[in-house]
Amino acid sequence: MRLTDFWERMREHFGEAYADSFARDHVMSELGGRTVYEALEAGWEAKDVWRAVCRAMDVPARLR
Repeated sequence: MRLTDFWERMREHFGEAYADSFARDHVMSELGGRTVYEALEAGWEAKDVWRAVCRAMDVPARLR
């Protein structure tokens, strides 16, 4: 998954404004106690981060 696809899915699920806020502020155990931004900066693949978000936030199947 390309990073642009990841952010499109984030915005589609959370909305334009909240996607960035969620990614900066929400610490996820699925990401080893990191936020989305921290996980991506630490080298996690975008697809793995997206899968963690999907599991944690009950993302609809059409966006997975």
